[in-house]
This record gives sequence, structure tokens and C-alpha cells, in this order.
Amino acid sequence: MTHFASIVEAIEVSVKDGDSVALEGFTHLIPYAAGHEIIRQRKKNLTLIRMTPDVLYDQMIGAGCASKLIFSWGGNPGVGSLNRFREAIENDWPQPLAIEEHSHAGMAARYVAGASGLPFGILRGYTGTDLPKHTDSIASITCPFTGEVLTAVPALKPTVGIIHAQQADKDGNIGLWGIQGVQKETLLSAERNIVTVEEVVEKLDPRVTVTIPSWAINYVSVVPHGAHPSYAHGYYDRDNSFYRSWDKISRDRDNFTNWIKTHIDETRDFAEHLELVKSDFIDRENQSVTVSS
Repeated sequence: MTHFASIVEAIEVSVKDGDSVALEGFTHLIPYAAGHEIIRQRKKNLTLIRMTPDVLYDQMIGAGCASKLIFSWGGNPGVGSLNRFREAIENDWPQPLAIEEHSHAGMAARYVAGASGLPFGILRGYTGTDLPKHTDSIASITCPFTGEVLTAVPALKPTVGIIHAQQADKDGNIGLWGIQGVQKETLLSAERNIVTVEEVVEKLDPRVTVTIPSWAINYVSVVPHGAHPSYAHGYYDRDNSFYRSWDKISRDRDNFTNWIKTHIDETRDFAEHLELVKSDFIDRENQSVTVSS
């Protein structure tokens, strides 16, 4: 049953220290507001799961939220490395970070298995790579019908699954459109879940291509611009200037720590962070940025 609540309440109730948490969104609809609230509430010792960890996970890792990362490909898209992720691996700062690396296809198969209630997923993949030597959660399996040797990967079943979407209707059904990743599978595979949305509407937009019914959702939080600096198709564009600026901010420990303090620890909510950013994105849209209570 869906509960409409602030993102503060949703994170406080749903995310506990030591949980495994998947914040998914592929290129767009990345749930930045939810990630910031996890940092703001000082959640610790989390296993973070994501197909493409980018700047959001760089922030969460650098802020000391994570003890492990399960992922496929990590970087600042179009810019370069994730500097806080790199330092956690190379220098154990702010704490050691264990990693479990897969391909995109492997991660997707794991989410599908988790959403389907199956113990593992199967795919043709990893052949000729070194990943099986370094990742214990990759195994060979022989098809009982054809004898073909395939790859098996264990199901992903996060404690908490979090996504951002364009809309929820008044009954708590979720609608999203544009580039899709594993948002639906993330929610269905998780023990608890949260969806942040741009707005609540009477009826979902005809452009919606993925609908997630209210019975599958625990919490819905209205957070306009909650995917910034990524984009929400039909609502706002990607803030490329933020991604470029993040490389410089994150290279130095002190600069990064000061940014987290100013933009997250000392702000009440994501709206205050966006006002501080003063990005071309906000100016161009000429929209007031608010977060519902």
C-alpha cells in the first residue's frame, strides 16, 4: 500500500544502517534527492547497488555512507573518473570500500531474478573476461536441456529500492517515460521501496511507458527537480555544467567535505541545495524549486 510522505520521513523509516540500498535510474531519473537525504541522515555501513554508479554514488561514498558497492561501470559520464570512489579504493578514505563488479547484462539479470522471486539469473556473458576470477557471484551452469554452458548470477534483493519518476497519480500508481533502466525490477526485488516524483496528477500522462501499480509501492515523495543534475524527460534537461564542475569539487578532500557540509549537512532539504547551486539549469527553467512537506 502506498503512503505519501516527505522524503525525510520515507528515508528515516525505510533506510537503516547496514541495509543494502539500490538507487536506480539509467542516464535520467536518477534519484539524487533521495541520495542526499540518506547522506543528510548520516546512514552508515550501506551496501550500495547500482548498474551505473555516477556522481550520486561518488557523493555517498565520499560522505561515508557505504562499506560495499555492487555495480557495473562507474564514472562521471562524459567527464572522467569518480574521484571519491577512486580514493576509497586506493586509500580507504573515508573508509574501506569492498566492491563486487558485474556487467550491465549481469546486473540486469540479477534484478530480474530478484523481481521474479528466483534464486539466480542466467545469461550468455562474461566469457573471455577476468571478472569471474575476481567476483565470487559469477558461476558457470550447464543447461539441462541443451548442454550449453551459461553464466549464472545470484538474484539481487535489496533491502531498499529507490527510484525517481515523473508522476504518481492520486492513488499512488507510478508512471515514467523516456530512457528506461531497471527501475521496475528494482522496486519489485526490494524488501522496501521509495519513489520520488516530480508531481502528483489526477491521471498519468499518455506518454507513460512504464506503470508501476500502487500495491507494489511503499512510499511516494513529491520532490520537484529531484533527479537534478540528471534529467527528467518532459520536465527538465540534464545539467551538464554540474557534472563538469563536480570533477574539480571532488578531486580534493577538503573541497569535497566543504561541499557536502554546505549543500547537504547545512541544508534542510533538496530545494535548499538547488537554490545554492544556482545552475544555468535552474535559471533557464525559471522555476521555483520547492519540496512538499
